Amino acid sequence: MAQPGAGLESIALWIGTIGMTLGTLYFVAQGWSVRDPDQQEYYIITIFIPAIAAASYFSMATGFGLIEVSVDGLGTLDIYWARYADWLFTTPLLLLDLALLAGADRNTIYTLIGLDVFMIGTGLAGALATEGQLFRILWWAISTGALLVLLYFLLGTLSEQASQQSGDVGALFSRLRNLILVLWSAYPVVWILGTEGGFAIVPLGIETAAFMVLDLAAKVGFGFILLQSRDVLSAAKPTGASATAD
Repeated sequence: MAQPGAGLESIALWIGTIGMTLGTLYFVAQGWSVRDPDQQEYYIITIFIPAIAAASYFSMATGFGLIEVSVDGLGTLDIYWARYADWLFTTPLLLLDLALLAGADRNTIYTLIGLDVFMIGTGLAGALATEGQLFRILWWAISTGALLVLLYFLLGTLSEQASQQSGDVGALFSRLRNLILVLWSAYPVVWILGTEGGFAIVPLGIETAAFMVLDLAAKVGFGFILLQSRDVLSAAKPTGASATAD
């Protein structure tokens, strides 16, 4: 079984494990006394995000979430498959938090989650591709294209629905949406410049640390901002025709 490398790579994975665990415990403690059903919904979703990520980082830190992939022309690459398993579950939950805050209808939520799952799945295909660097880059391009459509959807349809919320809810949504826009845009850049893209301009240790920082900000940071505005959460109401029909 492949093992994480020494130094920065291993340190980053253990920091990620500890950070996600502390984030989970903090959110649990903050939500323990919450009785409002609307607020509880956000706490439940947000607690699971770092909890899943903590398990993923622990698996990577201990070598279980790491495999070696032989790629034509590139040799053997270390691929953290557990990172994609993490993203497959946590990124839809992040979008669900954001969609609930915006009061999005079901069709909007389905579209966001569908784009997200497609993005992660094609990214994993790129990470596991063995036919050569060109095919890895093509899969990366497909995944990045899905990300761009998703971000456009956040800026368009979801933001339009959020604009119908009260001022405090709309302001919180905009803050969290902008956080997602900035952080998620950095992921494909790290991927293509790192070892998984085949260029290895960014070595594996720095690549692993960069993903860890992005993950902590996108999961624990996002949750901290969201749940600190507890009174705002209950003010978010469904909007649009589909929401009214429900």
